[in-house]
Amino acid sequence: MARRKVTRKKWKKKVDHLSSIVISLLALYGFFSVMKMMIGDIPNSLASSSSHHVLVESSPSHEAFIEQLAPTAQQLQDEFGVLPSIILGQAILESDWGTSQLAASYYNLYGIKGYDDTSVMLETKEFVNGKWKTIQAPFKVYGNWEESMRDHSLLFVNGVDWNPQLYHAVLQATNYRDAAAALQTAGYATDPNYQEKIVSVIENYQLAQYDSR
Repeated sequence: MARRKVTRKKWKKKVDHLSSIVISLLALYGFFSVMKMMIGDIPNSLASSSSHHVLVESSPSHEAFIEQLAPTAQQLQDEFGVLPSIILGQAILESDWGTSQLAASYYNLYGIKGYDDTSVMLETKEFVNGKWKTIQAPFKVYGNWEESMRDHSLLFVNGVDWNPQLYHAVLQATNYRDAAAALQTAGYATDPNYQEKIVSVIENYQLAQYDSR
């Protein structure tokens, strides 16, 4: 009988030990699951389900991108009156910091369409009848980003064939909020939240500082 009691005690100790291990593992699993959820939510705090992705974090590459384009943006303001904050904000939003295929391979920062032999056909998302659709569309090809930025400003100055005054309100705007609203009204993009996204980019990266010279 004594031997049987010892065996039971040993078995109980083993069970208690295994239970402690299982509880510890479950606690660790719960901790890392919570941490993963918290970390995973931070980068996309201002992200949208649309084709224009807005991020709030800054990085050396983002700062370098802004610094590279800012002098040209300010020069274009002197020539045509377009606010640098709009020029820079749209470049960031449309090209994903110059990393999109259209911007990296064809130097088109603004998603400007083209209809001649030099255009390139690429996939893009358009908001049509309340839904996002992926379509093939022709886009202009440039020799460098400066060419793209200049053509972008000239689009506001000259408008389009069927309405030369289409972007007149963008040129007349004295602040980025009014300019962003004018872009939305003119239909620069089909994204129904385009105005808010432009404003978010400008404010998050303090691009309005380039408007005052």
